[in-house]
Amino acid sequence: MKTILVTGGTGFLGSNLCIRLINEGNRVICVDNNYTGRLSNIESIVNHPNFLFIEHDICDLLEINDEKIDQIYNMACPASPPAYQGSYSIKTTKTCVLGAINMLDLAKLHHATILQTSTSEIYGEPLVHPQVESYRGNVNPIGIRACYDEGKRCAESLFFDYHRHEGVDIKVVRIFNTYGPNMDPNDGRVVSNFICQALSGQDITIYGDGHQTRSFCYVDDLIEVLIRMMNSEKAFTGPVNIGNPGEFTIKELAEMVVSKVGGSSKVVYKDLPSDDPTQRRPDITLAKTKLDWEPKIKLDEGLDKTIAYFKTQIDQFKKVA
Repeated sequence: MKTILVTGGTGFLGSNLCIRLINEGNRVICVDNNYTGRLSNIESIVNHPNFLFIEHDICDLLEINDEKIDQIYNMACPASPPAYQGSYSIKTTKTCVLGAINMLDLAKLHHATILQTSTSEIYGEPLVHPQVESYRGNVNPIGIRACYDEGKRCAESLFFDYHRHEGVDIKVVRIFNTYGPNMDPNDGRVVSNFICQALSGQDITIYGDGHQTRSFCYVDDLIEVLIRMMNSEKAFTGPVNIGNPGEFTIKELAEMVVSKVGGSSKVVYKDLPSDDPTQRRPDITLAKTKLDWEPKIKLDEGLDKTIAYFKTQIDQFKKVA
């Protein structure tokens, strides 16, 4: 049995990872300050004998002295645009940077392998399409998204410096758009927004002309590749893109959601936010080659599963614009 620490463990991805790791027979320590996470996401495992929840902000030092940690998944960071573009932008940068330092120091102390969940946002408004890991990005360092984009870029730098100079075993992945159960109905991400708006009979809000593209990976596929990356050969550090290379316009996504949910929702258009990328699609050649992985769940099937989940969360739709 491995002892695995997951930061951001009550969030969308973190909770799905915790559940999978518990089901595979591991000891799981879930760490979160519940800023964007929700305790309801882990209610199915909270009383499991091999599960421990610690309410903690990783910007502060975390001490684990009573057991040996084998692996750390560093997933703590607001990924919700309203969260990191609003009054918590500074907190987002602190979580990315100070949190990474604290977790890397903990990994060094325990001789644990640590995986950093970085993001496709480090590519900014890409001048290369699809995005490959060798592309260095086109990021506005002072824009409203910079706290997240540059915070994640700095975290990658810290991970590789700790690997080079401190001997820490690291893994770095760059996550592209992911969706599925345990998403917060009010987190401001496009899939959750569209589904919640449609289910509550509101108009579907598209920012921009709807021709900007995204690639959507269902959460089960994403969790599978995270675990494969963590347990890959020691020398394979990444970074590696993980996501679904199927590319859709935002307008196509809206139309798919409306057709599946039904009702009277209409599509309305508003101004595109500053620095919002117009294209996003991963080149996953490295993940295919090194991890023998590619996503299995198509957007059509994944949306059905996600809509079914949000139908159970309908009371929380009130805040969705």
